Amino acid sequence: MSFAMSLLPNSLCLEIPDCDRRFLGFSTSGAHWRATVNQMCLEAVMPWFQEEWGQPVKGQVLANVWEFVNGTKVECADLNLVMIPSTAIDQSELRVPQEWIDIPSWKGDYYLAVQVNPNENWLTIWGYTTHHQLKTQGKYDAGDRTYSLNEEHLIHDINVLWISHGLAVPETLQAEISPIAPVPPTQARNLLNRLGDPTVTFPRLSIPFLTWAGLMENPGWRQQLYERRQGNTQSSVLQWLQSGVSSWAEQSGWTIAGVGVAQGVRSGNTGSGLVRSVLIAEQPFELRVFPIGAPESLASTNTWRFELRSVAGMIPSGMILRLLSEDLQPFEHNEDRAAEEVERLYVDVILEVGEGLVWTIEPTPDEYLQEVLHF
Repeated sequence: MSFAMSLLPNSLCLEIPDCDRRFLGFSTSGAHWRATVNQMCLEAVMPWFQEEWGQPVKGQVLANVWEFVNGTKVECADLNLVMIPSTAIDQSELRVPQEWIDIPSWKGDYYLAVQVNPNENWLTIWGYTTHHQLKTQGKYDAGDRTYSLNEEHLIHDINVLWISHGLAVPETLQAEISPIAPVPPTQARNLLNRLGDPTVTFPRLSIPFLTWAGLMENPGWRQQLYERRQGNTQSSVLQWLQSGVSSWAEQSGWTIAGVGVAQGVRSGNTGSGLVRSVLIAEQPFELRVFPIGAPESLASTNTWRFELRSVAGMIPSGMILRLLSEDLQPFEHNEDRAAEEVERLYVDVILEVGEGLVWTIEPTPDEYLQEVLHF
């Protein structure tokens, strides 16, 4: 890895590697460029974090965030770092979208100001601050819903972050923020229809922040909104089994297969269900979703099974398969736990037409992204 000259004293410059950047799509050219710049940050900074920290570093390419908001969260050991990239030459302030400050599951410990030069393939981390400082001392702009902090209030040498954290220097990292109330499912569906129209140029500014935050904090609804803005109207699991999985479902890993055999069969065949592979602690598993009842009554079925099987052996003790409503609420008999090694875990549910469910597994699968399946 090579380094370039810093533009501010003690700021860190890194080379951006030449990578093939491909995305599913974005509703505007601005969103596509935002995603490109954020991915450049990940590609350049992740190896450096790994080398400096000497511990696993986790960062994800999240198109359903970059469609709406600038910024990328990186989990670095026990710290959450939020990088805020900009291609602007001006380094007079760090400006952070409100989502990264006031949504509990999004907020970080530290916020990094990153200037990106895509033409010359380098970036510089020119300053950082804490969530507490941004929330308590930053200037809030209601027009674009951002918190900003002037350059003189930032620490410019990122090595200070590693040193102070390694020495356990007392520091208040996060300010208190209020929880975000869940958006009721009926209201969420209406908002998805409205904001899913790509002619709504700035959906994050089109409704009150607390309502918007409720949508964004639910990963399944955030993904649905992203897909709708690309022109994808989500089909139901039943429609997938009858007509074949959509391209979006296929990209998420779903295929149609015989629920009693290892390899897939054509849609509509007796005993078909949805199947996807999941990797948990480097071990392969299969998650299956299929109707329970006579095959000829598929069109009128309302009872479904979620089933988890190990590809390589038995499901270990302690693993949990859990279902949640689309607003992430538990319900009666919504999970199956392995008290000892078992061949499978499964949960049977009776659903109304159009009802949605979210599946989760403990331990969490690698690269797990929450999704809502409609029936």
